[in-house]
Amino acid sequence: MNKQNKIAWYKPLFILIFVLGLGASVLVFSNEPEGNVSSAVENGVSEEYFYENKETNVQKGILDSLITLKEAYDIAIQEKTALSEQLELERKNVENLMEIIKASENPSLAQLKVFRSQLSDSKLSLENKMAEIKKLKSQNKNLLTEIESQNVVMYKQKAENDTLILKQKKLESTLKDASKLSLSTFKVVALREKNSGAELETTKAKNTKKLKVSFIVNGNAVAKTGKRVFYIQVLDQKNTVLGDNKLIEFGNDKALVYSFIVSTDFQGKSVNVYGILNADGNPFKKGTYFVNFFDKQEIMGTASITLQ
Repeated sequence: MNKQNKIAWYKPLFILIFVLGLGASVLVFSNEPEGNVSSAVENGVSEEYFYENKETNVQKGILDSLITLKEAYDIAIQEKTALSEQLELERKNVENLMEIIKASENPSLAQLKVFRSQLSDSKLSLENKMAEIKKLKSQNKNLLTEIESQNVVMYKQKAENDTLILKQKKLESTLKDASKLSLSTFKVVALREKNSGAELETTKAKNTKKLKVSFIVNGNAVAKTGKRVFYIQVLDQKNTVLGDNKLIEFGNDKALVYSFIVSTDFQGKSVNVYGILNADGNPFKKGTYFVNFFDKQEIMGTASITLQ
């Protein structure tokens, strides 16, 4: 890329040097000393013919310089810079001057002087424009370098931010997992009542008056403290939900049919929790009963009991 940029810069500079060289030749030729006139007259050439021939040569030299100058403008315009429109206007002026010179027959010395002056102005204008283009390219190069540097800094900053965000998400996920409560020691027992009111465990369906379920909420120092609610689901042999048989929705397309609710005041330490399912006039039948323990819609554990 750098090599191509250098070649692109050398080409218009070489054209400018060539244009300036031609211009100098024209000026030197147009300012030949009067001694050349005297010499021509002495050799038998009329003074009038000499001046006419000289003026024709000067006219041709100016035209040749304009052709070379136009080519230089063509190359400069191909650079497609912010000054392209101005360069195109200057090239148009050169083309118009060429047409005028081509249409001029036997121009006078005054006309040639005007042509030379316009040629000089056009060359000077091109020199100024090329210098300005060079300056603009230098500024653009510096600006691109600065932008690239800023992009590198921004990329590094974005990479750092992404890393921090990823770490934060991992930390949040870790804290979320760590803050979840865990339950253990799931039990279910059948109870019968003595005449004295005392309750004893039993395995006989006909004697069972209630099912007592229990579990332990394990201690967790980072878990939210306060009242915690758990849902107990008791299923009989036909997978019928006993007890309240109520439906609760959790707002995330999740729902649960539960038998009863138990709650506890959790303060970060392990706590025993239990709940009771009474027969309520519906005696327990023989068979196996399954108990599921839920923290909202998430099942935390299971237990079962078989009544004879």
